[in-house]
Amino acid sequence: MSITQGATSADELRRLANDHLWLHFTNMHGAEPPIIVRGDGCYLEDVHGRRYLDALAGLFSVNLGYGYGEEIGQAALEQMRELPFYTNWTYAHPRAIELASEVASLAPGDLNRVFFVSGGSEAVESAWKLARQYHAARGERRWKAVSRRVAYHGTTMGALSITGLPTIKQEFEPLVPGTFRVPNTNYYRRPDESMTEEQFGVWAADRIAEAIEFEGPETVACVYLEPVQNSGGCFPPPPGYFQRVREICDQYDVLLVSDEVICAFGRLGTMFACDKFDYVPDMITCAKGMTSGYSPIGACVISDRLAEPFYRGDNMFLHGYTFGGHPVSAAVALANLDIFEREGLNQHVLDHEGDFFDTLKKLHDLPIVGDVRGNGFFYGIELVKDKATKETFTDEETERVLYGFLSKALYDNGLYCRADDRGDPVVQLAPPLISDQALFDEIEGILRTVLTEAWTKL
Repeated sequence: MSITQGATSADELRRLANDHLWLHFTNMHGAEPPIIVRGDGCYLEDVHGRRYLDALAGLFSVNLGYGYGEEIGQAALEQMRELPFYTNWTYAHPRAIELASEVASLAPGDLNRVFFVSGGSEAVESAWKLARQYHAARGERRWKAVSRRVAYHGTTMGALSITGLPTIKQEFEPLVPGTFRVPNTNYYRRPDESMTEEQFGVWAADRIAEAIEFEGPETVACVYLEPVQNSGGCFPPPPGYFQRVREICDQYDVLLVSDEVICAFGRLGTMFACDKFDYVPDMITCAKGMTSGYSPIGACVISDRLAEPFYRGDNMFLHGYTFGGHPVSAAVALANLDIFEREGLNQHVLDHEGDFFDTLKKLHDLPIVGDVRGNGFFYGIELVKDKATKETFTDEETERVLYGFLSKALYDNGLYCRADDRGDPVVQLAPPLISDQALFDEIEGILRTVLTEAWTKL
């Protein structure tokens, strides 16, 4: 069978896409989407046979790279033959049980309960509903959620309400009430240049306590934080930040949700990123890397303490999804995690994250590069038009240079990554975890060429 599955040519595929396929977060007026037909290792191939280095792992998902389709496909095939579908509504099936046990064994502390969903937004939504019902089961009415500015937590109505990006929320307002924002951990744009990283971390964490006090501690259910904040350009936590946040949440009896939809399953070199920064949350939301994107699944991993009220009396968590814990996706996830262990991918990231960071930091000699930051295999490069003052692009410059030139030029030069202005202009990188120095060098070389030209267009 041809790669077009019956569509006879690239032109026909393009016509069918334009006539029928509605793309996500895409201006559909005059859209001519790249059509990707094949993946191999860290590379993609489009319908015309052109190859691209995938420096975003699909969408922060394909942690294994594209080379394990046969092995993981065999696991999916065997599961389809045995039990292609059953639900976790009242019933259980072996793969969901096995995967829940495996995830619990990898999670820190007493996070031993796993509630499966279909993806990241559903995991975030589930955590907020669980936090609300948990407090209600204890006789308290707490409903508010605290999150960080510019942070992205998903697109369902609850997750979107928690998200700190006004431009993707305004079309859907009024959203779910009771969400509040605090400063993120962008040390490059700290409010006082004299602050050390440790001082900035305490300052940023204390803004969470301030928000809880302002809203009334008795009304606040939970705090959502990514270990490394994605939107805005990969903000890592300053030293001591999460330890102070944990103290604050314990002080006010507010639940700490570690949103690890991107950061879990090796992105930072640990199965769960909270382990990298030495804190234990009350819940972890995760998805993408659980299957390396080979099949959709997500989860909310929950502490025994939070689960306890739902395991006595006639209480139940009044929530669920048809495809949560789908047996084929669960089988794929188990195969994916087996490969992680066999190939030592977490250790590979830990061994080489410094090499990746050092390679990207070479770009500091370009006048357009203001900051390079991140952790593991997850980095952001902030672009400026004045390194000394950190002056950012105007709206017109962002539209003309970031979107009008940079995004297309990177792709045309064979690099798939993200040029984004949710916050200040950045280029984001999150390649598959199998990446090595040759790939880091290729990324740096393409970025250097394109960013050098971008500077001339400011």
